[in-house]
Amino acid sequence: MKLKFGLVAAAVLSLMNAATAEEKVLNLYSARHYQTDEALYSNFTQQTGIKINRIEGKEEELLERLKNEGANSPADVFLTVDAARLAKAHELSLFAPVASKTLETRIPAHLRTEDWFSFSTRARVIVFNKTQLKAEDVQNYADLANPKLKGKLCSRSGSHPYNLSLMASIIAHQGEAKAEEVARGMVANFARAPKGGDTDQIKAVAAGECGVTISNTYYVARLLRSTKPEEIKLMEKVGIVWPDQNGSGAHINVSGGGMLKNAPNKAAAVKFLEYLASDQAQRYFADGNNEWPVVESVKVANPALESMGKFKADKLPVKNLAMYQTKAQIIFDRAGFK
Repeated sequence: MKLKFGLVAAAVLSLMNAATAEEKVLNLYSARHYQTDEALYSNFTQQTGIKINRIEGKEEELLERLKNEGANSPADVFLTVDAARLAKAHELSLFAPVASKTLETRIPAHLRTEDWFSFSTRARVIVFNKTQLKAEDVQNYADLANPKLKGKLCSRSGSHPYNLSLMASIIAHQGEAKAEEVARGMVANFARAPKGGDTDQIKAVAAGECGVTISNTYYVARLLRSTKPEEIKLMEKVGIVWPDQNGSGAHINVSGGGMLKNAPNKAAAVKFLEYLASDQAQRYFADGNNEWPVVESVKVANPALESMGKFKADKLPVKNLAMYQTKAQIIFDRAGFK
């Protein structure tokens, strides 16, 4: 049963609490909105007999809902994207620790915490206009602050979690002083004020409005997989660089989730999280948004991702991204990265 976020709360609670048999129902709050997730959930029900009741909404709305519901919440599992948002749920004490040999064995240590787990990864890459720049001009994130790129950088808002997580990783690896130097250099290189999303930045680079940007890989992959003639031509004009390959590696972020502290169906919640780490679910979970599985033995055939080539990924623990989020925002604010 797929329940939309806008339904009357009382009706939703009634429906979710109607099925009380142990391990026969799972109440899921999800900020993921990908078509392939339908197969992900139906396969879980087929394998376990556990029915999934689902509420979808924006991350902030779901977190606020969980806070307001408190101990009376019917939700068992919360799924979302970006380590910062998962960490927010942790900070609000919404998650419960999960002890699972399956999750510990299959999910690498740097991609999990004591109470939430990553189930797919994405990287933040540099995208440049081939007529304005060469790949060797932008080999590292710090190169985006090089004065020779003055008037060439486009970006989405500095307050967006994707950019905050990237800046948090720079703080973790290189310290606050270097991070602020990079942030100030990027602001000095702006072709225009930050606006739009990652896809907008890629299109602006292709159009020559700016020479370079940063983007999550799934936005690049979507455009590479497009059959629209205008988008095929657009991607012929840009090049992709995996940053920091001689250093810490390309910045990685995640999709993930955890069991909620007040979950009424805890056994079902653990089964579901373990299912998301299975080979079959990993393929669905990653392919739903052109991402990579976290289970290293699982291979996904995605021509767009493969066309970007192999790369060295940053192994910074995901919890460290959350640790430096506040400092990242302060640095962006001081630098004028709005």
